[in-house]
Amino acid sequence: MAPSFSHLDSVCVFCGSSDATDPAFLSAAGEFGAALASEGLRLVYGGGGVGLMGACARAAHEAGGEVLGIIPEFLVSRERAYDAVETVVVGNMHERKMMMYERSDAFVILPGGVGTLEEVVELLSWRRLDLHAKPVVFYSPDGFWEPLFALFRHTVEAKLTPPEFMDYWHAVSRVEDIVPALRAMPAASDEAPSIIDLV
Repeated sequence: MAPSFSHLDSVCVFCGSSDATDPAFLSAAGEFGAALASEGLRLVYGGGGVGLMGACARAAHEAGGEVLGIIPEFLVSRERAYDAVETVVVGNMHERKMMMYERSDAFVILPGGVGTLEEVVELLSWRRLDLHAKPVVFYSPDGFWEPLFALFRHTVEAKLTPPEFMDYWHAVSRVEDIVPALRAMPAASDEAPSIIDLV
């Protein structure tokens, strides 16, 4: 059995930025932020103060956790940058994602829209290309992410994606299972190349 992933200091969260979503999603995001703080894990996120990302960051900060926000300059007003925590303003979306990746040991995907999908697909594409081996966990309450997983399976069945791709991530339906799932995933190889060197 592969060793579990024990080196976990910072967790990057990709999630929605809409306040109009299901209040249960917002509540779960806050619960997860508080859980990261209680585990002594730094939250790395998109820097906004709205939607699930704002709820997660506020809860982590209010629970005494360390939070790093990374936001492109053009979104500072639109996503209402949460300046109660350390926030880095970058020039564009590519810089944002690169810095979020480099500052994180693992990734959690909460419910989100097309922006979250874009982040997730790129992250898993990098994993497919062996550019990283960091743990990825989806929080999928009531099967939220199942349509995406079905699409992944469809591409595997069409022999366009290798079967092992389905092992590159894990999904849970309860907030309290997210961090244990991250820790239980196979350890990343110390020989994995840096995205910064290869992209």
